[in-house]
Amino acid sequence: MTTAPAGDAVAEFAAAKINLALHVTGQRGDGYHLLDSLVTFADIGDRLTFTPSDRDTFTLSGRFADDLPYHDDPETGNLVLKARNRLRAAAAQTGSPCAPVHIHLEKNLPAASGIGGGSADAAAALRGLVRLWQPGLDEKSIHAIALSLGADVPMCLASHPLIARGIGDTIQPATGFPRLDLVLANPLQPIATPAVFRALENRHNPPMALGDQPEDQQRDWIALVRQSRNDLQRPANRIAPVIDAVLDALSSSGASLSRMSGSGATCFGLFSDRESAHAAADRLSHARPDWFVTATATVAAGEEHHG
Repeated sequence: MTTAPAGDAVAEFAAAKINLALHVTGQRGDGYHLLDSLVTFADIGDRLTFTPSDRDTFTLSGRFADDLPYHDDPETGNLVLKARNRLRAAAAQTGSPCAPVHIHLEKNLPAASGIGGGSADAAAALRGLVRLWQPGLDEKSIHAIALSLGADVPMCLASHPLIARGIGDTIQPATGFPRLDLVLANPLQPIATPAVFRALENRHNPPMALGDQPEDQQRDWIALVRQSRNDLQRPANRIAPVIDAVLDALSSSGASLSRMSGSGATCFGLFSDRESAHAAADRLSHARPDWFVTATATVAAGEEHHG
């Protein structure tokens, strides 16, 4: 591991993505699952810096840096480097040169944990490199690159409360969605998303009961979260039964709602205020020092991230 580069660098924050609800509503002929997902973004995440260099380099630091690949293999490589390569290739089609760059990733989020760490990193790479390179690509082209990197990357490119449908490519803002105080807990047992989907018994479940989207009504949004579900929670728990223990620990710590995020194994607990969340996180982290536990606040609709 190395320290982040100094000097005249572009910086981007890769916010953790929290799936407050995830309904699996069908499956396409090509195997992709159809989803209804209510997503928000936390004030914790990874950090990336982009510095002009005489050659392409990639460095890593942070608690979970050792869990990631350093290479850009098309199949098994780091998503940050895949994002760099695909953005550069798209820019080359328009005659825009993209100079070598030193990318540094501070990896603070656990890998394969259901909070969009890799997708958030790839989205932050696209945002940062667009700022650095000014490749002249329009928003539609950037979105297409994001989707080619994974179904979650367009959501992370937006990084504001949203509702995602289809395979995750149809996105609308969750207007008026409130700030939430959460505790995130992960037993540091990675779970592969494809394995969770394979363990899913029913792929045709009811969609979210959205109706008319609430606007500026915190109570209505929270009610929607409560009446929704995560259809991947049960199959993920069959793969990693410790998820039930994490959910129980969050509830015992005072969470008014506890649920798994994404394909797991990160779970979130909803708290009434910042103080309650931080006190619960302190208790839980002392009880389970072998877990990843943190209190966090999410960004409200219309707010900007300052991570």
